[in-house]
Amino acid sequence: MDQAMIDRLAAAPVAAGKLLIGGEWVKGAGETPVLSPIDGKQLTTIAAASADDVARACASGRAAFEDGRWSRMAPAARKAVLHRLADLIEKHATELAVLGVRDNGTEISMALKAEPGSAAGTFRYYAEAIDKVYGEVAPTASNVLGLIHREPVGVVGAIVPWNFPLMIGAWKIAPALATGNSVVLKPAETASLSLLRLAALALEAGVPPGVFNVVTGPGRVTGEALALSNDVDVLVFTGSGATGRRLLQYSAQSNLKRCYLELGGKSPNVVFADAPDLSAAAKAAATAIFRNAGQVCVAGSRLLVEALVHDAFVDELATATRKMAVGNPLKLDTQVGAVNSLTQLEGNLGFVADATREGGEIVTGGSRALEETGGYYMDPTIVTGVRPEHRLYREEVFGPVLAVTPFADEAEALRLANASDFGLAAGVWTANLSRAHRMVRGIRSGVVHVNTYGGADVTVPLSGVKQSGNGADKSLHALEKYTDLKTAWIQL
Repeated sequence: MDQAMIDRLAAAPVAAGKLLIGGEWVKGAGETPVLSPIDGKQLTTIAAASADDVARACASGRAAFEDGRWSRMAPAARKAVLHRLADLIEKHATELAVLGVRDNGTEISMALKAEPGSAAGTFRYYAEAIDKVYGEVAPTASNVLGLIHREPVGVVGAIVPWNFPLMIGAWKIAPALATGNSVVLKPAETASLSLLRLAALALEAGVPPGVFNVVTGPGRVTGEALALSNDVDVLVFTGSGATGRRLLQYSAQSNLKRCYLELGGKSPNVVFADAPDLSAAAKAAATAIFRNAGQVCVAGSRLLVEALVHDAFVDELATATRKMAVGNPLKLDTQVGAVNSLTQLEGNLGFVADATREGGEIVTGGSRALEETGGYYMDPTIVTGVRPEHRLYREEVFGPVLAVTPFADEAEALRLANASDFGLAAGVWTANLSRAHRMVRGIRSGVVHVNTYGGADVTVPLSGVKQSGNGADKSLHALEKYTDLKTAWIQL
């Protein structure tokens, strides 16, 4: 990447965002200001969709689905369109990354790969997959033919968060479109800009009007209307557990639409004394929680360290953490970017205050950083002495705050790892292969990393257990959310 190019793109004005309904860009019922977390200043505005705006978007998706302009297009033809969209994402990758960073604060060195880079790869993956997914022939008697068809569900409502809008958006949009559905997308109000640009590229790539619609605005209006719509057949969501519960209620109040929810986590990162390289594990533990200012669903936010090496490991971890550069996320040398909003920053600091009141000890960090910039920054924070009954151990911060807890042996490590309502991800560091397999089997989470943390690509599913949600993003398994099974029972 070229810093001069990034700076030029970062200086460009950002047009006010509109709604995309039926292939047309239209104004919403109101407007919402977009504050950049980099400096706290207004960057632009986005449309605030009313319930009526959402209803029109959903009706547009329904009409497009029913007339077959996309749903009955040959899979190979849909594949070609999605490949063109991936090409356009790659062509505009730096523009998309910079736009997203100005909106949500992710450091640019991470954003280019995690946002447009990941999104382009995801669209290509599902483009290539869709003409290779077959139906089935049932093992029936010789005078009966049993066929099992996979058909698109209809209209998919997708509500995506602000931390990685393009990446997580693509996880939902790409398989939904590939299988022939219409999509109504609701981005987070604090991170809509890159997804609005993606929608424009989708039209340019040849996604027919009405097949991909975007409605922006606050969740209490726009998201609620989408979740209550009888025109939406499946709702997919990444975000908080409180919102996920409301979406299930809205489903029950409307048409019993299926809801697939990824609700975050409080992921344990377990370090045994026999880890192959404790120094590498310490650096990885810092990255696992502090990149993107801790705003990562699978962040290793609970560090469990074997007592034999606890103090030395924490010292090394603190040293690695203090070397991480906090600053303007548009600078290539920044390693920890901005917190997404002032509300989020204040919540993060509240967790630290509670942790110290409950007996935790701050090893490093704990304060707001770079307040003079007007932006929302926080020093990476390590808190030791955190016990399972502490709030910092139990609740998701979604910020750069790490809880550290010692353990005596493998049995206690497993008990502590599972002492959570969440079950999204985990990490295990050990040179003992048998122990690694026991921990993978024993930890209740959708993903377990061994001697690494993060990096799982689109070929494997991300699926939570317990209160981390249901259903899977990524991999071929994600296609199951966007298709219905239909049996044809034919008497010969």
